[in-house]
Amino acid sequence: MPYLRAAAAALLSCCLLGATALAQNKAVKIGVLDDMSGPYAENTGPGDVAAAKFAIADFGGSVLGKPIELVSADFQSKVDVGVSIAKRWWDDENVDMILGIPNSAIALALVKVAEEKNRILMPTAAATSALTGKACGPNSVHFIYDTYGQTKTIVNALAKQGGDSWFFITVDYAFGLAVEQDATQFIKAAGGKVLGSVRHPLNTADFSSYVLQADSSKAKNLMVANGGGDIINAVKQASEFGLMKKGVRISVPLAQFPDIHGIGLKIAQGLLISSPFYYDMTPEARAYTDRFTKEIGRPPSFIQAGTYGAVLHYLKAVQAAGTDEAKAVLAEMRKIPINDFMTKNGTVRPDGRVIRDMYLMQAKTPEESKGGWDLVKMIATVPGSEALRPLNEGDCPLVAK
Repeated sequence: MPYLRAAAAALLSCCLLGATALAQNKAVKIGVLDDMSGPYAENTGPGDVAAAKFAIADFGGSVLGKPIELVSADFQSKVDVGVSIAKRWWDDENVDMILGIPNSAIALALVKVAEEKNRILMPTAAATSALTGKACGPNSVHFIYDTYGQTKTIVNALAKQGGDSWFFITVDYAFGLAVEQDATQFIKAAGGKVLGSVRHPLNTADFSSYVLQADSSKAKNLMVANGGGDIINAVKQASEFGLMKKGVRISVPLAQFPDIHGIGLKIAQGLLISSPFYYDMTPEARAYTDRFTKEIGRPPSFIQAGTYGAVLHYLKAVQAAGTDEAKAVLAEMRKIPINDFMTKNGTVRPDGRVIRDMYLMQAKTPEESKGGWDLVKMIATVPGSEALRPLNEGDCPLVAK
């Protein structure tokens, strides 16, 4: 009798587990883990959620006969909160793919977790190039941009204009440190020197002491190695202290259109930025921009544009794989070319990096602007093969030596 009871219990447990698995598998679930209210919210957050919804709707709302569900959360600019949310989504809520994550420390922590749980991570908003370098993982796809491509585009352009001495104002966590590290290698390769750097906490209001240190260094170029609201505050205060009038060239490689708008063209005019997207680059990009603006009230950042393409590419891969199982989907993501309003014939490399063209842009003067969001002009197109780190130089353990 004990044996029969044990067998019956085992059978019941098996059936219950099978039923749970079936219940969990009734939808393809996407999670947007983002900054919804902090310093990066304008470039990510609610706009990323809107972009994901657009992509799901355009795909038809279902795949493989299952509805596509979307969940979102605010990580509150805290690494432990972000990692905890992702683990809960993967462990308890059967989220298949997580994207967003405009915090490189959280993204780096989740690469291993995604591999362990066999789920897909697409850190569309995280910037550190380490995600496709030594910290790469088989379940992670770095879809939009990184610190290598952003800084290389800017430094090479300024080096041609005589930018031979540099100072950094850097946000003090993985993202800012990656910007500084990647930019420094290009500065040295161009024959320039880094005269100093100073680091600040995330979401800083007062940059005066940092700007004064940059000024006293006598560097010809100041790179603001941060993002979102920190960019706006730093550049405005650099202007207040007269650095631009003294001839210091300020570069903001991670600036996006909302940041330039926040600074204002009176101050921002002439600033160089690098971007994988321009809202007037094609008729399709303009159509998306108009759609996004109607929903959010302003044009998209390049992250909010790229999020649309990331979700769409993921869903196409699920369809092609015939399953939402992570390894099968990832294999298709690497096979299928990426084509949308922002990317033409993009590819996912073995290290997880998406290869696409980058664009060097310059903030317009107030006189050149034809409206509140007519902010930048395209200076040059840099092919992805030139802008992004060569596959054999990243030390990604997934890449054969």
